[in-house]
Amino acid sequence: MRTRADIDCWLTDMDGVLVHENRPIPGAAELLAQWRDRGIPFLVLTNNPIFTRRDLSARLARSGLDVPEDRIWTSALATAQFLKSQMPGGSAFVIGEAGLTTALHEAGFIMTETQPDYVVVGETRQYSFEAITQAIRFINAGARFIVTNPDATGPTPSGVVPATGSFAALITKATGKEPYVVGKPNPMMFRSAMNQIGAHSENTGMIGDRMDTDVIAGIEAGLHTVLVLTGISDRSEIERYPFRPDEIVDSVAELVEPEASGA
Repeated sequence: MRTRADIDCWLTDMDGVLVHENRPIPGAAELLAQWRDRGIPFLVLTNNPIFTRRDLSARLARSGLDVPEDRIWTSALATAQFLKSQMPGGSAFVIGEAGLTTALHEAGFIMTETQPDYVVVGETRQYSFEAITQAIRFINAGARFIVTNPDATGPTPSGVVPATGSFAALITKATGKEPYVVGKPNPMMFRSAMNQIGAHSENTGMIGDRMDTDVIAGIEAGLHTVLVLTGISDRSEIERYPFRPDEIVDSVAELVEPEASGA
């Protein structure tokens, strides 16, 4: 039976695990420092494809968390890697922000509004009727439909707003075509992250705050799963699901190991 002691590499969600509304969750800085000090490979994951690695590293730094750019993995990066593996040098019509377009450019993809190989839909606060109409027409003409993440809504200080999944559903309704979704709960998101740090599922743990994305994807990817109660899920919600994480902890503070004292 695998336990936490068997874990040599870690993947962790960001919002609800390390930060909450740009405030660090107690224990997050200490856990990250412990991983760095001990040379433990890790990646911070997010389904949000809006921001680049640099943006997210700076955002975490403002929250008091030291996470280098190369320790961050987003659904946009996973999507770009997937498309590169499918069609190197392909073309895409993209609805999304800098995090997605930058990742696709770096993967060698061409952004186009003429006969794209793919329509890629990600998160943006600038959805337009014209862009959605173009996406529908390209998909009807044969472009493959890809979505970075399935989240139907996203949080803002003033309340929830429609997100990637909602607009993908609109396009599906208009075309009759279901998209391929790369981000969580697709376990591909975790497998692509593990490839980045040379990790194997047998010795990798996943820390998340959602049963319906983090935990189920971690289970399907064969990881040791840890659910924290500082984000979306609480103990009552856990009972709604037919599966269980390997561990349930109040916060990441419980994962910080005491330093061995000298003789």
